[in-house]
Amino acid sequence: MPDPITDAILRHLRHDGRLSNAELAERIGLSPSSCLRRVRRLEEEGIIRGYQAIIARRTAPPLATVIVQITLERQTEECLRRFESRIRECPDVRECYLMTGDADYLLRVEARDMQDYERIHKEELSRMPGVVRIQSNFAIRPVVQQDRRLPEP
Repeated sequence: MPDPITDAILRHLRHDGRLSNAELAERIGLSPSSCLRRVRRLEEEGIIRGYQAIIARRTAPPLATVIVQITLERQTEECLRRFESRIRECPDVRECYLMTGDADYLLRVEARDMQDYERIHKEELSRMPGVVRIQSNFAIRPVVQQDRRLPEP
C-alpha cells in the first residue's frame, strides 16, 4: 500500500517525468539519496514502468483516432493472455481495455489516415490471436481530453 511519500513521488513524476532527482527530492521533502532509492524501488517493482513525451496535437502530424471493438472466439484465460501479450507489441494501439458487454476489448488506435488504418487493420489487428470480430469507429473530434497515467500491464 502506497504511503504519502510514494503518492507524492508518483504525483510529481506523473505531472513532469523530466524532474531531476534533486528537484523531486526538494519538492517532496526528502534527501536526494533517499528520493533516488525510492524512485528506483518503484521502477524495480514495476510501479513506474517508463517515462514518455506527450506531444501536443497541434504541433504533431495530424492523426485519426479510431475506437476499435475486438471480440475473441473464446474468453479463456489462455486466449486472453495470448491476445493481451500481442496487443502490447502493437505501437499504433495507444490504449487497450478488457471490457464487459458485447466486445471483449476496446482499443484506441491512432493512424495517419484511412490507408494507414487499413494497414493497421490488415497487418496487425486481424492477425491477433483469437480475433473473430473487429468493429472500427473513427472519431470526428475530441470533446474532452485529459492526460492520463499509463495503463497497467
